[in-house]
Amino acid sequence: MKILVINCGSSSLKYQLINSDSGEVLAKGLCERIGIDGGNLEYKKGDAEKTSTKVDMADHSVAVDLVIKKLTDSEDGVIASLSEIDAVGHRIVHGGEKFTEAVKIDDEVIKGIVECNDLAPLHNPANVIGIKACQKMMPGVPQVGVFDTAFHQTMEPKAYLYAVPYEYYKKYKVRRYGFHGTSHAYVSARAAEILGKDIKDLKIIVCHLGNGASISAVEYGKCVDTSMGLTPLEGLIMGTRSGDLDPAVITYIMEKENLSAAEVINILNKKSGVYGLSDNLSSDFRDLAEAAANGNKQAEVTLDAYALRVAKYIGAYTAEMRGVDAICFTAGAGENNSTVREKVCSYLSYLGTSFDSEKNKLHGEEFFLSKPEDKVQVMVIPTDEELSIARQTVEVLNK
Repeated sequence: MKILVINCGSSSLKYQLINSDSGEVLAKGLCERIGIDGGNLEYKKGDAEKTSTKVDMADHSVAVDLVIKKLTDSEDGVIASLSEIDAVGHRIVHGGEKFTEAVKIDDEVIKGIVECNDLAPLHNPANVIGIKACQKMMPGVPQVGVFDTAFHQTMEPKAYLYAVPYEYYKKYKVRRYGFHGTSHAYVSARAAEILGKDIKDLKIIVCHLGNGASISAVEYGKCVDTSMGLTPLEGLIMGTRSGDLDPAVITYIMEKENLSAAEVINILNKKSGVYGLSDNLSSDFRDLAEAAANGNKQAEVTLDAYALRVAKYIGAYTAEMRGVDAICFTAGAGENNSTVREKVCSYLSYLGTSFDSEKNKLHGEEFFLSKPEDKVQVMVIPTDEELSIARQTVEVLNK
């Protein structure tokens, strides 16, 4: 089946047309600055060079229309007509407790997504805009929602509840939800395939280390814990997000700097993480690794702090699952930054795993950092959230 995967932001739309049977990406691209002057449409057909077209897009419906025209173009297109698109799979950031798996989208589902807007005010409204735009431009084509939070809905209350008055959970559903679920699901399943074992027999820790970063404990195919919380701010140190900290830091900074709670939260989301810790040097791990290699002490401290936080979560989840069979690195830094991987793996010898420094020079492909005889396997597995969305879309339609 040919599945169009859509990932909408408030002013952007990422897309891929995927053959779900083979996994081949027929075309992909990005619509930028939707509703803003200076719009841009990126398009890449198969292995061809990416092209960019400056074009204003008043709204997401216009963007979807432009994408369809590109995909069906007589020269650059990859399909003859819209009828070749079997379904659209939408990435939805927050499904709350309502959505525990991918679902076919109807009016009731859209209502449920809107009800989660308070939990993801920057993402869910944009996701709904994308859904409605596709419904308008592709009437009759099945639409499926795939939720970032769904994979983590197998967590038990002991893992997802916060130690705050229980009434806040009952009234407002204040709890840990977790994110990057599509990536964690894909990588853990792929790890089992590579190891040649049933995922139901494995304990896997997935380290999704990108600008946004999270770790999950996947026991026998189900997520039992994850580092992100009510929002993506909890957990690891990230590109610009602080991750875990003493909640009193918020009120302390508010009083010292005469800031509102919203202003401090903005700082914790956009000006903290490795960017803030490196004294505003960069949120890009490549820049930090280069600076540290050139003697920048704060860059080195920042990378050390980042690796320590990752190692702490690995240790905690190993204890929680009472063991681990595989540890997987994925996403931008996890797949491509040898410095980050080396620093994290320097903590893991207690697990009976070795570290192949030559293999660690590789990036962007699947490989082992450990030896076949090691008790715990350490792996690098590039994530493919779009392919996972496409396959989940097919599964929903085949039910």
